[in-house]
Amino acid sequence: MVKHDDYMTPFSAWEDVSAYIPRHLTLWQGFYGDGTSGAHLTELGFDVIHEDVDFFTHDLGECVVTNPPFSELPRVLARLRELGKPFVVIMPCSTLTTRYFRDLFQDIQVIVPRRRIQFRKLVDGVEVPSGRGSFDCLYFCWRLGLPRDVVFLNKDVIRRKLKKIIVIPSPSSTSF
Repeated sequence: MVKHDDYMTPFSAWEDVSAYIPRHLTLWQGFYGDGTSGAHLTELGFDVIHEDVDFFTHDLGECVVTNPPFSELPRVLARLRELGKPFVVIMPCSTLTTRYFRDLFQDIQVIVPRRRIQFRKLVDGVEVPSGRGSFDCLYFCWRLGLPRDVVFLNKDVIRRKLKKIIVIPSPSSTSF
C-alpha cells in the first residue's frame, strides 16, 4: 500500500506544455491535490474545472489535463479510456512499457519535457522536502492531433509557441 502519493505539479510543467493544450475546450483537472494545478492552468488562460471530486465517479469538462497518483495508473487509464475524451496526463516514462497501458492505448502521442519535472511532495497535506526528482515523466496525449507522435520540448520552441498565444516581451524590449 502506498502511504503518500501526493506530488503536486509545478507551474513550469504546465507552462512548458501549454502551447499544446487545446484552448477551445474546457479542461478538467481530474485530481485536485492541493488545488494549485487548476490555479496554474487558469493563470495560463485556460477554462478549467478543478473541483475536489472523485475522478472515478464524475465526468466533467471536454479534455482531461492532470497529474494523477501514479499508484492508481491502471484505474486512471481505464477511466480515461471509458471517458473517451482527449487528454494530457503526466505519467512516468515507464508507463509506456506496461501491459495495462498497451492494452488500452495504441494511438498515444507523447510530449517529452526539456528537463525532469520537479514535483512538490505533500504528506498529510503539508509540503515536505523531496530533493531532486528521481524519475522521468512524459506528457501522454490522446486525441489531441499533435504535429508528431513524439514532440520534444525545448526552451526556444516553447517561447515561440507561447508568443503566439500570450504576448511575451522580448528581453531586449524590457525596460527597467
